[in-house]
Amino acid sequence: MTTGFFWDERCFWHGGGNYAGILPVGGLVQPMVSGGLPESPETKRRLKNLIAVTGLDRDLDMQGAAPATQEELLRVHPASYLAEFKALSDAQGGELGRRTPFGPGGFEIAALSAGLAVGALRAVLSGTHTNAYALSRPPGHHCLPDFPNGFCLLANIAIAVRAAQADGTAARVAVLDWDVHHGNGTEAIFYDDPDVLTVSLHQDRNYPLDTGAFADRGRGAGLGFNLNIPLPPGTGHDGYLAAMDRLALPAIRDFAPDVIIVACGYDAAGNDPLGRMLATAQTFGDMTTRIRALAQDVCDGRLLLVHEGGYSETYVPFCGHAVLQALSGSSITAPDPMADTFAARQPDAAFAAYLDGVLSGMEQALR
Repeated sequence: MTTGFFWDERCFWHGGGNYAGILPVGGLVQPMVSGGLPESPETKRRLKNLIAVTGLDRDLDMQGAAPATQEELLRVHPASYLAEFKALSDAQGGELGRRTPFGPGGFEIAALSAGLAVGALRAVLSGTHTNAYALSRPPGHHCLPDFPNGFCLLANIAIAVRAAQADGTAARVAVLDWDVHHGNGTEAIFYDDPDVLTVSLHQDRNYPLDTGAFADRGRGAGLGFNLNIPLPPGTGHDGYLAAMDRLALPAIRDFAPDVIIVACGYDAAGNDPLGRMLATAQTFGDMTTRIRALAQDVCDGRLLLVHEGGYSETYVPFCGHAVLQALSGSSITAPDPMADTFAARQPDAAFAAYLDGVLSGMEQALR
């Protein structure tokens, strides 16, 4: 069985409004020449272009999916929020939350983005594909049930999880988020739920500033089923793999899920404008190899990666290519043009010792 790649041209058409980086223009903020949010279509489009140029797309099953239905959306988002979003979308767009502008038809594009995650998860759970990748845009992991933020308008992964649970195809789901920003929306939606384990590897206090603490472990029946792994800026390649091996992967193994979903952001990369973590394309490929092996051990290989952040138009494609190569087992490579530069910028032994202490503290607290 092949790796599924779920995408739709219309997801590239989502518009991000008149921002300069993450700041609204006007007043003292001068518009940028390129304009718009860092969350642009180009990172995703260039990833798809790169896998076509190298031929990796021939090792994938390229397909689309239907938009998420109203019934599927309502399992996560209240009707009042969906109605407000749809009305503003029909009225030429606007902004509902924090850093979430959209243009005409934004509601339909967001529903399609969520539908790609739903369709890809159904394909994995039905056995049509062993694993899959959803090139969802706009992203979803910051979106709360009634408040969009951080470029996220609908909670794509949560909508897919609830759809699978309603279908009866999965009961226990593990969500691993390696986006550089804390997956606060996913955490909030499942914070009381013992059937969904949420694990977030993120840069400490990047975004949002007030969520993502290691001490936040869940609530009520969900206590112990949320794990935040806040990492210091500059963690680098070896640090990410250590955090995976020592904390994230053991937690998922112990949970024994029916399927694993990765919130796959690339903004921990060494030149991303919104992160300071020094990860490389190899980092993302190696993390994918690890999570794929774990999925084979605990849930018959059932694994879905859903695209989240990543804002370097030149480097995201190489990170994504490394992930898709590892996910599919393809032999087709795209040599990393920044490999030598990022290797030279990796943290030194003193930082590695400091990070070891940080991870050891978390390990001890979990015992």
